[in-house]
Amino acid sequence: MKTTLKKRETMHLLCAKGLELFHNNGFYNTSLDDILKELSLSKGAFYHHFKSKEDFFVNIIQNFVVQKVYALLVEPLSTQENPLHVIVDSLENALEPSKSNEMAYGFMLNDFLTEFNKRNTEIHRYLKDILNVWEVNLISLLKKGKVDGYIARHVNCEGVATFIIASYLGMRSLMMDGTDAQLKYQYMQQLKQYFNMLTERESVI
Repeated sequence: MKTTLKKRETMHLLCAKGLELFHNNGFYNTSLDDILKELSLSKGAFYHHFKSKEDFFVNIIQNFVVQKVYALLVEPLSTQENPLHVIVDSLENALEPSKSNEMAYGFMLNDFLTEFNKRNTEIHRYLKDILNVWEVNLISLLKKGKVDGYIARHVNCEGVATFIIASYLGMRSLMMDGTDAQLKYQYMQQLKQYFNMLTERESVI
C-alpha cells in the first residue's frame, strides 16, 4: 500500500514539473535532456516510468489537464437548474484569476491543440477528445433546458455549444497573463446578452 502511494506521489510530482516545462517552452522545444534535468532523473529512471517523451506528455494530460477541464467545465453541468445560469457561472469561475489557475491562462489545452495540429495527429486527436467531452455535456444540458422551458425551442443546441467553446478558448488566449479584469467583464456581459436571446423570457441572466 505504501509503495503504491509513493509511486503515485512520484508520478504526480514528475507530471507537475513536466506540465510546467511543456507549458512554458512547448512540447517540441523541450528536449529529453531538458526533461531529465528539470526532473532530476537519469535516462534509465525516466524510461522506467515512461516509454517516450510522447508517453510522458499523455500521462501529464491524463493526470492534470483532463481533471482540470472536467472540474471547471464539465462537472458543473450536472444540474437541474437553469442551464444558462449554470454555464455562465462555470465560465466565469474558469476565467477567475487565482494562484491555482495561474498556469491555465492562455488555456494550456488550447495551446497544446495548436502546437500538435498537423504535427502529431494521434496526440492532437487525444486532446480534441477532451473538448468533445465538454461539447457533448453542453449539448445535453442545453437540450434538457429546451425540454424544461428555459431555452426557446428553435435554438440549435449544437451551434450554441460550438460558440461557447470557441469564445471561451479565445478568451483564454486573450487573457494569457490573467490580469485583464475589464476584458473578462466585457466578455461575460456580452455572453449574458447572447444567452438572453436564447430564451423567450425577458432578462433571465
